[in-house]
Amino acid sequence: MEKRIIKAIIVERQQEISKIQLVERPIYFEEQANYVLVGIRRAGKSYQMYQDIQNLVKLGKVTFEDCLYINFEDERISSIEASELGLLLECYAEMYDNRKPLIYLDEIQNIDGWEKFVRRLADSKYRVFITGSNARMLSRDIATTLGGRYIIREVFPFSFAEYLTFHQIHLKANWEFEPEQRLEVIKQFNTYFHFGGFAETFSLIDKREWINSLYQKILLGDIIARNEIRNSGAIRLLAKKLAESVMQLTTQTRLLHIVKSSGSGISRNTLADYLTYMNDVYLTFNIPNFTDSVAERMSSCKRYFYDNGLLSNFLINAETKLLENIVAVNLIERYGKEDRVFFYNKGIEVDFYIPDEGMAIQVSYSIDDPITREREVRALYKMSEVFGLKKTFIITWDEERTISGNELDIEVVPVWKWLLRYC
Repeated sequence: MEKRIIKAIIVERQQEISKIQLVERPIYFEEQANYVLVGIRRAGKSYQMYQDIQNLVKLGKVTFEDCLYINFEDERISSIEASELGLLLECYAEMYDNRKPLIYLDEIQNIDGWEKFVRRLADSKYRVFITGSNARMLSRDIATTLGGRYIIREVFPFSFAEYLTFHQIHLKANWEFEPEQRLEVIKQFNTYFHFGGFAETFSLIDKREWINSLYQKILLGDIIARNEIRNSGAIRLLAKKLAESVMQLTTQTRLLHIVKSSGSGISRNTLADYLTYMNDVYLTFNIPNFTDSVAERMSSCKRYFYDNGLLSNFLINAETKLLENIVAVNLIERYGKEDRVFFYNKGIEVDFYIPDEGMAIQVSYSIDDPITREREVRALYKMSEVFGLKKTFIITWDEERTISGNELDIEVVPVWKWLLRYC
């Protein structure tokens, strides 16, 4: 790797970051801590690093020249190997008289063996941010190598509250009782609901084209090419079937039957690998049944997509699926996935259960129909008899009321209000 190329990239990025116009997100970084930012592509990991740099410059704590920022998806540096990563520090030292920089390494998972280098940086008392688009960066092996020297944070696409801020909509106190602002929130939510929280789509007319391009990048580059998958047709079909199966319990046996019935001959192990690959790149995630054993949770669960825009890319007129998906994303962003958020299916079915909060949630587009309302309410009552629930919700598209009975108050809440007020 030629040093002149690295030096050119360092200067280019410093200049670019100084000019980027940001919509700030409500994030906070400890000044002395190192961070690993992971999440789906285009969720805003790089922008969080830009925001950190710009804020430090505004506060007068650093200059842009104090920052060493490298994006490992830059084709000029794509051939660099782990053994050459030390050149980054050498080049910076030669350019800036041995100054000690703040270090920002974007999409570093592209470099095999990167973990030891970033551990050495932490051991040498550099302040370091690294990003990646693969959940393997959260694996036990990598966590062991990093040795507690980094705080790991998952980054999601924009929340609905952030979406409103982007569009210069600032909610007043008691906004839901002001007809004009309430209507504006609902109008904005309709777009957010269908096209999701990728900020780069917000100003586009053809949002679906951009989302499909992102999906193809994730599928072809991050899944098929990186894992050397030959049967691309099978994994494409599997992704489509997962989208169609949102809201449903999906066992590996059922998915294997669906894929095989299309003429794609894959094994159970290959299917399991494909599902893992999709989770690894933050395309999909699993929510297990609270009643299942640990082993059963791995093979029998409900699967969702990390953003409604990606899910709607597969579907037409799928409001009920999008509604449950957006609630699932909100819950895992708030509570995390590891043994925090479940569904419950044992005699009764409840869409989401958060044991730590004593909270259960049903999702129903409408409960105007008495049969639907009775089904959803009865399930929450029965679950509360077993677990002593503290908070219960039925999340709808636009209905709102309180249903009381069995010593339990169930709040019926429009999804757009729930996203802004309850989480």
